[in-house]
Amino acid sequence: MAEEPGVEVESPVTSRSEQQAPHFLRDVIFHGKFRLLKALTPEENVHSQHGLYFQDGERRVDYVLTYSAKKPGGSRSGRQSVHLLAENAVARSFRRGPHGRGPRQQQQQQQQQQQRRRPPQGTRDPVHPPTSPAADVEAGGAGETSNGHEDHKAFRREEFEGKLRDTGLELEKDDTKISGVGFVKIHAPWNVLCREAEFMKLKMPTKKVYEVKQSGGVMDKISSLVSKVLEPLHPHIEEHQPKNIKHLSHTFSREKQHLFDLSDKDCFFDSKTRSSIVFEILKRTKCKAKYSMGITSLLGNGVYTAAYPLHDGDINDSAEPNDRKLLYEEWANYSVFYKYQPIGLVRKYFGEKIGLYFAWLGLYTQMLILASLVGVIVFLYGCATVDDNIPSMEICHPRNNITMCPMCDRVCSYWKLSSACGTARASHLFDNPATVFFSIFMALWAAMFMEHWKRRQMRLNYEWDLTGFEDEEEAVKDHPRAEYEFRVMQKSLSKDRRPQHKMDKLTCQDRLPAYMTNIVMMLLMIGVTFAIVFGVILYRISTKAALHMSSNPTTRNHAQLTVKTTAAIINLVVILILDEVYGAVARWLTVLEVPKTDKSFEERLIFKTFILKFFNAFTPIIYIAFFRGRLVGRPGSYLYVFESYRMEECTHGGCLMELCIQLSITMLGKQLIQNNLFEIGVPKLKKLIRYIRSKRGSYKEEERQKKLQRYETDHFLEPFAGLTPEYMEMIIQFGFVTLFVASFPLAPLFALLNNIIEIRLDAKKFVTELRRPVAARAKDIGIWYNILRGVAKVAVIINAFVISFTSDFIPRMVYQYMYSPDGSMHGFVNHTLSYFNVSHFQEGMETMDPLHLGYRVDICRYKDYREPPWSATPYEISKEFWTVLAVRLAFVIVFQNVVMLMSDVVDWLIPDIPKDISLQIHKEKILLVDLFMKEEQGKIQILESKSSTGGADNCNKGNNSTIAHPRFGPVTSNTEGV
Repeated sequence: MAEEPGVEVESPVTSRSEQQAPHFLRDVIFHGKFRLLKALTPEENVHSQHGLYFQDGERRVDYVLTYSAKKPGGSRSGRQSVHLLAENAVARSFRRGPHGRGPRQQQQQQQQQQQRRRPPQGTRDPVHPPTSPAADVEAGGAGETSNGHEDHKAFRREEFEGKLRDTGLELEKDDTKISGVGFVKIHAPWNVLCREAEFMKLKMPTKKVYEVKQSGGVMDKISSLVSKVLEPLHPHIEEHQPKNIKHLSHTFSREKQHLFDLSDKDCFFDSKTRSSIVFEILKRTKCKAKYSMGITSLLGNGVYTAAYPLHDGDINDSAEPNDRKLLYEEWANYSVFYKYQPIGLVRKYFGEKIGLYFAWLGLYTQMLILASLVGVIVFLYGCATVDDNIPSMEICHPRNNITMCPMCDRVCSYWKLSSACGTARASHLFDNPATVFFSIFMALWAAMFMEHWKRRQMRLNYEWDLTGFEDEEEAVKDHPRAEYEFRVMQKSLSKDRRPQHKMDKLTCQDRLPAYMTNIVMMLLMIGVTFAIVFGVILYRISTKAALHMSSNPTTRNHAQLTVKTTAAIINLVVILILDEVYGAVARWLTVLEVPKTDKSFEERLIFKTFILKFFNAFTPIIYIAFFRGRLVGRPGSYLYVFESYRMEECTHGGCLMELCIQLSITMLGKQLIQNNLFEIGVPKLKKLIRYIRSKRGSYKEEERQKKLQRYETDHFLEPFAGLTPEYMEMIIQFGFVTLFVASFPLAPLFALLNNIIEIRLDAKKFVTELRRPVAARAKDIGIWYNILRGVAKVAVIINAFVISFTSDFIPRMVYQYMYSPDGSMHGFVNHTLSYFNVSHFQEGMETMDPLHLGYRVDICRYKDYREPPWSATPYEISKEFWTVLAVRLAFVIVFQNVVMLMSDVVDWLIPDIPKDISLQIHKEKILLVDLFMKEEQGKIQILESKSSTGGADNCNKGNNSTIAHPRFGPVTSNTEGV
């Protein structure tokens, strides 16, 4: 067996390397020597696969802990080196087993090892900090506080690692390759895996296999035919067994090991399961007897710097076949964007929780194909009918000489309605009768997507043996977080009483300051969003006035488009910045609450993040859709902000065109910049910074060429931060697709194109850029499903209001069926314009250039339903306004109730559980009952056989041996213990 490496002592080259580091960065950044950077990057290599095992090459590394390996003093380094060598000798002696030495010698060595684990008298307790510097003097020497702190961390590590060994785990240290970083490799032997699998109630495959029979119905034949046609779209993954053959799974039990398929013990627990078992032990193991710190607290206090399971191997062409390489080739590759995802392999490698996310994302993307096709058809319908649209034809008619009132005070002048021809034609592309149909379709599409996902989720639960997972989930959910336990400890100590065996809990009174802080901060952040939207409004008002004052006629003519586009870009930049700020604020507020469990922490964090990011993304859009142009007033009596800024109004084509511009820029900008560029660039940048900080970049060339082990290569990868950011960006996108789809029918198409890239981008990030996450079991997507349902319900209401109040659909219908002389749309434009006498302008608010059109203007027009100046009630709201308003409200009520009723009908028609899956689950229960009945019959036969040959004593003896060695089969009278 290879000799285990000890602890290296800092060499003089380290100080020289620290001086050379700035020159290295200067060469890379300023002189373009990027090949140095490439040489420093921890590339995947063939030799790093050896880091998957201990030094003996037999025991697999299931988990890795890293720590800072700085040596505060020479004496400490010597002590640590001696300790490691002695520790390795003890470990090797234990591995040799009873044949290597006697039980007495083993017991003596165990006692010596326990003595070495005990921290010296001078160890500082993080819970009870010393009141004098005496402890620091004892731990690290007089005046060496930092050295004492490092010694304290080392003692905590020794204590924690000793407790890990007590649980049965095997450890091996290595801190010789990367300067300043030490590694603790952890291996779980077979007996530990079996014990923990039973504690965690893991479902494992038994020897019993059965055939999943398909019914011979017409739908099944059609499904089989479609599967054959789509065969080229499936990834090339070798199946270990036929698809119609399934192992019967049951909760693992050590007493019933004979029931399980243990033909290959090395592969019975795969790497994903092994790492999750070790992680459960790490969470449960405490480094003190009471009020202890688990692995999360040790990581937070810097005792350990990282904890992660290893990837299975390398991904380059010369690497040996492994699941990671297969995922990279068949999943995390842009060249296979058109193929289905290998969800089964994703689940096998990353666990059920991540597997469910990618399954949901894949189904969402597939459903977007249909929505995109219908959206494109609606858009093309608008393009085909734009020349037949009578209102836009009236606006664009060359003989149209309608004079409109100025768009702003003083600097703006009168303008011809025909100048809005382009805007009117463009508005028809998104504001036509087909958009009403599309809104109804998208509401039904969202309902079908929800139901389809529930069915897909149930199918995955059956295939992944997650049926009956609720009890296990409850057990995991009730496990307290380390931060919660620490706060409870502080509460107990603050009462000046001895710690009791019964643990306290945090009450609502304890959390009241955190709750108040949450409410105030949430309202403050939402207020910040409103304030920024108001600031953009002022920007639009002032910039429009400034552009109209320009001497360049081109600038004046394109003032509206310039203001709309630049304001949308400003909104996008602010949204991207505030998204990051709000994410940090939401996490900080959740930490203040100190939730008891990880599940509670995650749900509270998701809720706060969603609320803040939803307001951030959609507040500017909601303002344009429902408030802009409605708080303006009328000529001669405009509404002003700060007594100088006149509220902006919509162009004659309505605010729908500007709403479309805002939606498209925000949606595309978030997807391209935030979702894609940030996801690609930020992990790579962090990986580079982490590698440069390791100081290896300034070593000599021969040091630079050394190949890293697997656990060292994974150290430079970005830590996994959870699925919340991934889900959040998709939920916000789902909002863009559904909430305002009546104004932007191309939103599903843009979402589809983004998601095709997003799936492969996320896949590549998980496979190559991130450390391997700890596999987490889950049977659904949790709170995200409820958020999706909520967004889908709100989308029906918002689209009803967009059609009624933002578009001109209702005014057109009212005019055509109530006011049109011939039942056509001729005269609609003139019907929606009111008259104003320019002599009624307020003093000082009239235009500075009244002869801009070449003639004097006495009457101008503006878009509103008001009485003319020559009527008995000039400028009062006309009866047409109230008629249109009544129809609008009636449409909202009817549209909302009809669409929601149709959605409920879809929910009712589509069963949540597919019929074939329900039958298979029932079949599995019957097979399990048969399996255990046969086991009981085997026990009875054994007992009867022994009682007939050996009497009652032999019967008892045989019964005891059966319990100790639970294997059953044909037994003769000469067999003792089966």
